[in-house]
Amino acid sequence: MPSNKKTSSPAENENQLLLREAKKIATALGKMFAPSCEVVLHDLTHPEHAIIAMENPLSGRQIGDPATEMGLARIQDDQFPDVVQNYENHFPDGRPAKSTSIGLRNSQGEFVAALCMNLDISLFNTMQQVLNQLTAVNNHEAPLNESLKSWKLDDIKTEINHYAATLNTQPRALTSQQRQKLIRHLSDQGMLQLRGAATTAADTLGISRVSIYNALKGQ
Repeated sequence: MPSNKKTSSPAENENQLLLREAKKIATALGKMFAPSCEVVLHDLTHPEHAIIAMENPLSGRQIGDPATEMGLARIQDDQFPDVVQNYENHFPDGRPAKSTSIGLRNSQGEFVAALCMNLDISLFNTMQQVLNQLTAVNNHEAPLNESLKSWKLDDIKTEINHYAATLNTQPRALTSQQRQKLIRHLSDQGMLQLRGAATTAADTLGISRVSIYNALKGQ
């Protein structure tokens, strides 16, 4: 007695295998980027109820819903790009999305499936605005340049030696103009507010403490 069971063609078997493997990828990607990325797998061989797998349904769509415009375009045009990446999109409620659509072909070059990812970037935009506000500075509101470092007397010697080295000379060989510029720099950095700072600077430069004070008065 002949069997009524319908056998699948090799092409149909290949398509089913491709869809089966693509489901694994869709599930893994959805779980990896949950909850901010919707991952949808479309069966383009049945566009009227194309969605066969979905993770994080941010668009409100469901299993069995039809293919999108891009899915239909792939079905109608075998020259359609295999990958359309990082394009601007929107969810039904208006939230901005960043989308990527990957067309999957069988061995005959026919589009069988489309794996689509829709990233909700509204949250990231809000986070970016908060970060921009938190990191924004307004130097015009500060009467001076403040350093949060706790200076030590040895730092004064190091700064003086470094300044002299940039001029290929020694601290005691600096010109009057160079010394005055250096002393103003030390003052701006808050170094000369330390107890004993004037003495340390004067000894390192080979000048008197009075010369340090006179340089500060001349600012």
